[in-house]
Amino acid sequence: MSKPIVGIDIGTYHVKVVIAEATDNPAQPPRILGTGYAESRGLKNGYIVSIGDVSRSVSAALNQASKAARIKVKRAYLGIGGVGLEEAYSRGETVVERGDSEITGRDLPRAIAASEKSLPPSAVLNRKIIHTIPLRYSVDGVRVLGGSPIGMKGQRVAVETLFITCLERHVNDLVEAVEQAGVEVEDVVASPLAASFVAMSKMQKRVGSVLANIGSETLSIIVFEDTVPISIKVFPVGSSDITNDLALGLRISPEEADQLKQGAVLGAPYPKRKIDDVIGRRVTDMFKLVESHLKKIGKSELLPGGIILTGGGSGVATMSDLAKAVLKLPSRTAAMESGVASKMQLKDGSWAVAYGLTIWGLTAGGDFEGGSEGLGIGDAFKSAWRWFKKFLP
Repeated sequence: MSKPIVGIDIGTYHVKVVIAEATDNPAQPPRILGTGYAESRGLKNGYIVSIGDVSRSVSAALNQASKAARIKVKRAYLGIGGVGLEEAYSRGETVVERGDSEITGRDLPRAIAASEKSLPPSAVLNRKIIHTIPLRYSVDGVRVLGGSPIGMKGQRVAVETLFITCLERHVNDLVEAVEQAGVEVEDVVASPLAASFVAMSKMQKRVGSVLANIGSETLSIIVFEDTVPISIKVFPVGSSDITNDLALGLRISPEEADQLKQGAVLGAPYPKRKIDDVIGRRVTDMFKLVESHLKKIGKSELLPGGIILTGGGSGVATMSDLAKAVLKLPSRTAAMESGVASKMQLKDGSWAVAYGLTIWGLTAGGDFEGGSEGLGIGDAFKSAWRWFKKFLP
């Protein structure tokens, strides 16, 4: 049996753990050995307020997954989300090393390091860089088409880089909570990036699309173009706000409001139109935040792949239609019932981050050639991963 890989997604409401292993057929997605699920305690808006409570929640989910997989978990990959996740852009330039002016693999890390040094102090104050992703290269001021400039000739090579950062204290607290549960953290990964390995196809990443992960207290988005993530953003609003609006608007308990939100109450004594209006107002406001960010990065109404919805809040009935209306883009919910999702044994989109973390772990050590035209997992990272994994810390 190959080495099992463990992904831990610590959300505000739930902790999810997935244990997976590579299959003999590289065209198949990783095989899930066990999953674990526990109620989160000690978090608020993705931030830790009690390390001990979070650690106990992680232990409960780990124990459940370990029992199902019949293995003891020693190491894991950890998803990092919450409103502390931010992006920063910078440009760096370096002189080509070789005397014949040919650009080699030694020049690119120096250009990327120069772009990191060019970051404004405010972008890294009390923050930790968790991903460094080169977006565009140029040689002697001329943009390079087709990715890497290796093999070209020039005097200077420059790079525009996306840095994904998180509050250092938040990262340290999450790592400590997991380690208190007896598990070593092998790597931390931005949750939206991890989810993209599961919820997005190669085509969607290539033509340009946005993945929206709707959690209980946060809405996170990651924008892809030309198979590379170009922007990431987390908003402090989520599906619990819809529940609260329904509870206040209909004067009912939060528990009943949550069931109404999911459409689980049949024959409810409340006008359906009023329920839809309350939900519609809040969801529209959420997607207006997304629209504002897309305008800021110059991608509003310019993403042919549209918006893909995942996360626990994506199950609200009108979510996809409202996203389409507000953003004026194609919209769909990441399917978990058929195709590759059924092979992953995942019930809904809320498991995308935990499973995506196992894919990250399984592909970090070497090229992953898997994926046929019909396999979402292969589409999601087959071409992109081999290229930008070289630049990820």
